[in-house]
Amino acid sequence: MFQAATISASDKPGFYRELVQQLQGLLHGERDAIANAANLSALLFDAMPRLNWAGFYLMRGGELVLGPFQGKPACVRIPVGRGVCGTAVAKRESILVEDVHAFPGHIACDAASRSELVVPLIRDGDVIGVIDLDSPEPGRFDADDQAGIEAIANIYLEASDRF
Repeated sequence: MFQAATISASDKPGFYRELVQQLQGLLHGERDAIANAANLSALLFDAMPRLNWAGFYLMRGGELVLGPFQGKPACVRIPVGRGVCGTAVAKRESILVEDVHAFPGHIACDAASRSELVVPLIRDGDVIGVIDLDSPEPGRFDADDQAGIEAIANIYLEASDRF
């Protein structure tokens, strides 16, 4: 049985090294993409301070559809190219937003969210979804968070079968 441990690193790169180790243990031996997304959402929400939402949106029929997550109920469908998540899919790149109110077309699923980090999940050249993190704190995410969540996204993709 997996037991999450409190991460003791005092710097973000160290935090993500410890988080990656926990994630590898959590996903070890499990190939189901939905089960892994659910557990990864819970791990991120539990381990990362100052989040109000952590989860997945998955590509279904040409749009993003809500997947496993932790936090308040969220928007169910997001068109490609709309909001931070849809823009990350359209651009096929991670997007870090210090103040969501300054992001053109931001979709406010939770009015308390102030900053956001979205990392696309790309497998065999196709975007299959995104990992989405929201915080009620402006400027919560930085380049270290982006690099750490991109590494976590790659581990998730390697560990999980297709949806």
